[in-house]
Amino acid sequence: MLEAAPLPDHSWPKMEPGWVWLCGAGPGDPGLLTLHALNALKQADVVIYDALVQQTILTWASQAEHIYAGKRGGKPSAKQRDISLRLVDLARAGKRVLRLKGGDPFVFGRGGEEAQTLVQHGIPIRIIPGVSAGIGGLAYAGIPVTHRDVNQSVTFVTGHDQSGNVTGSLDWPSISRGSQVIVIYMGMKHIAHIAGELIKAGRSLAEPVAVVSTATTEDQKVLETTLGTVVDDITRTGMEPPSIICVGRSVLMRQVLDWQGMAAGDAPRNLDPLERGKPAESA
Repeated sequence: MLEAAPLPDHSWPKMEPGWVWLCGAGPGDPGLLTLHALNALKQADVVIYDALVQQTILTWASQAEHIYAGKRGGKPSAKQRDISLRLVDLARAGKRVLRLKGGDPFVFGRGGEEAQTLVQHGIPIRIIPGVSAGIGGLAYAGIPVTHRDVNQSVTFVTGHDQSGNVTGSLDWPSISRGSQVIVIYMGMKHIAHIAGELIKAGRSLAEPVAVVSTATTEDQKVLETTLGTVVDDITRTGMEPPSIICVGRSVLMRQVLDWQGMAAGDAPRNLDPLERGKPAESA
């Protein structure tokens, strides 16, 4: 068997002193890190990382100083402005700075805010996209966010605003009418309000819903439920954040596409879920 040729060395960008690279670490599984992210980890002098970044990933930057800057709801955490200004200070000190963020830095990750602050202070930046939990996390649960027989639209929303309260700027009636599948980041805290708004906007009580907790990791759990019962089912099963919530018929595809279950020896529950499937609960 022929071995694959190694990637040429000249294809990898060099991290220069005084630069900040804002990089997505993916939703959890270290294997979902991009090669550009791995290249950055190998070069950085300092890695400032978020709460959702797996410790295994940090071992690939053993030469670097590791600084925790995670934000978790309801827990003490660094202020966003302080994080951004620390990046500025480290870059001005001549450090090669890697800002490592869970998922993708530009998808509900404050990466745009940090990048804007850096540019305003004259700091050169590079953006390295990552696999977002709203796509990668659901894929690990066997849920495609798009499927030709299900939906031609998908909307990604956040479950709270920057203060942690219910997002008041979202037009739930328009989202409900305009998007067949809705993916909600950070929505567990306000799921009762969100489900109520969608039902009030016309979504069915029986509409399939999936809640994927700690997606792509060994601790991943998946709850399959409905819009009418999701609040009670989350309480009953003890599901906790971080989580991704998916609303729409694409959730039914898990009944045939639960590839992790199949790898463990489980048979598909339904080969034609879009016609006959009903939501079920699994973990």
